[in-house]
Amino acid sequence: MRLAAKTKNISIVLYKPKYPGNVGSVARAAKNMGISKIVVVGENSLDREEMERRSTHLAADVLDSIRYCDAIEEALSAFQYIVGATARLGKARGPFVSPRAEALKIAGLSQNNQIALLFGPEDTGLANDQLRLCHSVVTIPTSREFSSLNLSQAAMILCYEIFTASPEGGVALQAAQKLALASELEGMYGQIRELLTTIGFLNPQNPERWMLDVRHFFSRARLLSREVKMIRGICRKLEWHALHKKT
Repeated sequence: MRLAAKTKNISIVLYKPKYPGNVGSVARAAKNMGISKIVVVGENSLDREEMERRSTHLAADVLDSIRYCDAIEEALSAFQYIVGATARLGKARGPFVSPRAEALKIAGLSQNNQIALLFGPEDTGLANDQLRLCHSVVTIPTSREFSSLNLSQAAMILCYEIFTASPEGGVALQAAQKLALASELEGMYGQIRELLTTIGFLNPQNPERWMLDVRHFFSRARLLSREVKMIRGICRKLEWHALHKKT
């Protein structure tokens, strides 16, 4: 059976958007593609009139349901799969996938998981600190002569690919199991970081760079909640032995 993406399980998360008109345009694009949930992080005083002007009255319900959060960790805590979108490339920011390839993954994952599509501020985009919270990073191919995309354009392209995602050659997509929450993963990463610091494995000059490789490794594994609990239990036992040995 071919699976269409379950758009009711997909949210657009806008990190510190600067212009209310862009938020309105994103709301319109989202509704065009069957997505009705938007989360705005770090900005709760956007001009409603300007958002409505750009979204049109038909997407007013999307604006009404916007959830506002102060911190990105709070905004992402209840999601099981987070996709960051960026135009800025770099070794520490990838690996990168195309919107079309990512849309096929999302079609299966969205059956049983809450998905977040994360976009950064219009002028700077997502920084490394935000991308490290993502399970996957998407970059939209553009002309080298002019690569800049408006926030709503980028959102529309990704939402369109998800809305129309269909496996080639009649290959069926499988609905993925329910994955661990982002909050559970962040707790695990904090515990792993503490353990690796205790045993002297992390490079003290740049511990977050080393932890990024750990995050990439576990992101590929798509951990379940019970697997996260198992890993955390192992970390607790290893840390106890490391501290006990020192004493």
